[in-house]
Amino acid sequence: MRLSRSDRSLLAAWWFTVDRVLLVAIISLIVIGLVLSLAASPSVAERKGFATFYFVERHLVFSVLGFITIVTLSFFSPSFLRRVALVMLGATFIALVWVLVAGEEINGAQRWLSIAGYSLQPSEFAKPVLIVILAWLFAESQIRADMPALPLAMVIGVVFIALIGFQPDIGQAGLLALVWLALYLLSGQRLLGVAMVSGVLGAGLIGAYFAFDHVRGRIDAFLGSSSGANTQLGRAMESFIQGGFFGRGPGEGTIKTKFPDAHNDFIFSVVAEEYGVLACLGIVALFGFIVMRCMIRAEREPRSADRLAIQGLALVFGLQALINMGVNAGLLPAKGMTLPFISAGGSSTLAISVTLGMLLSFTRRRVDPMLPDQARSIKVGGMSSLVH
Repeated sequence: MRLSRSDRSLLAAWWFTVDRVLLVAIISLIVIGLVLSLAASPSVAERKGFATFYFVERHLVFSVLGFITIVTLSFFSPSFLRRVALVMLGATFIALVWVLVAGEEINGAQRWLSIAGYSLQPSEFAKPVLIVILAWLFAESQIRADMPALPLAMVIGVVFIALIGFQPDIGQAGLLALVWLALYLLSGQRLLGVAMVSGVLGAGLIGAYFAFDHVRGRIDAFLGSSSGANTQLGRAMESFIQGGFFGRGPGEGTIKTKFPDAHNDFIFSVVAEEYGVLACLGIVALFGFIVMRCMIRAEREPRSADRLAIQGLALVFGLQALINMGVNAGLLPAKGMTLPFISAGGSSTLAISVTLGMLLSFTRRRVDPMLPDQARSIKVGGMSSLVH
């Protein structure tokens, strides 16, 4: 099937306005995740009493669902996605409260809801929808004096970050706090507020250190001598040494058999041992390309709410990847945060798919009806076409 620029169908309109380079990069990331799942997952599945390819098959299912989610969301307009985000924000608020009341406790944290036999982590879905709403509120605060947009952004941000922090999930709470602060700065708010917010975040981190034993234990292990060869951090760092530049070969790694979460939080270490540091750098480059591509598109976006949404969604995607890889490389304390589309995980994969689907939607080339120029010329394959 060939699509023509004269075709007025929904599919043709999408194909000639979506960022196809970004779409190909996302597909590449999904495919790489599936390939790497074959290296890390089988040993974990066998150790847990499942069929050898249980996690690989699960990863495939959620990757397919994720890709469908990405493409579906990319068809919608930013204004429609903001309405969807508002509804989802209310739903995730209820879910986050319910998690604290009757959530499923795993590894000492109460972050999951059990629904029809499946575990759902509401905090994962809270990230993209919260960012879209915060971006809109920060943008409105600069153009509408009659709307208390900035106080609303402050209250909503604090409430959601606190709900996630009380689970406790300090990693996700800290990630959201960083993106909230970035949006505050990018929207042109007063610098005095930055200092105040930074002080609150710093106080929250100190409070978490003293309030939660597992947070204190992870930080102490990272800073102290307990990050030796027999700890997860020690083994993760050892994988980079064992793998060298080119790795020991697919399936030849041994450190993955010592990780309880080799298919999840520490899959980057498995990649380092079996495929080498060069492969790890390639993955880093792919994540970096996706983030930078989005940031470049954001700079060309005339609508401040859409521009901030692109920047916030790209940041939460990139920072999550950076934190996971930093933990694996021994640069950060353990966080329990997945590597998007590379790590196994149902909630995280679908939530990241929502993030990337929204990014593809916000970065599509459209005409702003509020701009003086009612039609902009778009270069497609060396030709020009008008989008109305």
